[in-house]
Amino acid sequence: MSETPKHRSWQMSRIRSKDTKPEMQVRRIVHALGYRYRLHRRELPGKPDLVFGPRRKVIFVHGCFWHHHDGGNCRRARMPKSRLEYWEPKLQRNVRRDAENLKQLCERGWNVLVIWECQLANEGQLRERIIEFLEAD
Repeated sequence: MSETPKHRSWQMSRIRSKDTKPEMQVRRIVHALGYRYRLHRRELPGKPDLVFGPRRKVIFVHGCFWHHHDGGNCRRARMPKSRLEYWEPKLQRNVRRDAENLKQLCERGWNVLVIWECQLANEGQLRERIIEFLEAD
């Protein structure tokens, strides 16, 4: 059965941009470590997922598919098999937008950590990475 544009639009509307499972997992880890943060500050480029204002640090939690992790080398970042004329430009725009947001944040004096969805599997390693990022000067 082929999808209608209306049905596809409905499916896409169900995809969250915040409070995703990966983001919630990172938030639980950070909170358990005793750090406090703000969420999705609109005035910052890219509306980072977690913002540590006094530290001038932000964390983005990126889905491997949507943000095209590692230029396609990540297993979760595979290109869809259908409608490539739609997906290729869309995912490339996401990559360019992410790079521009990162550049703007760095120019404004913010330190950025990007956590990829596939990195959530090893929670101990992720915890250490977060501590190292937040404690570094």
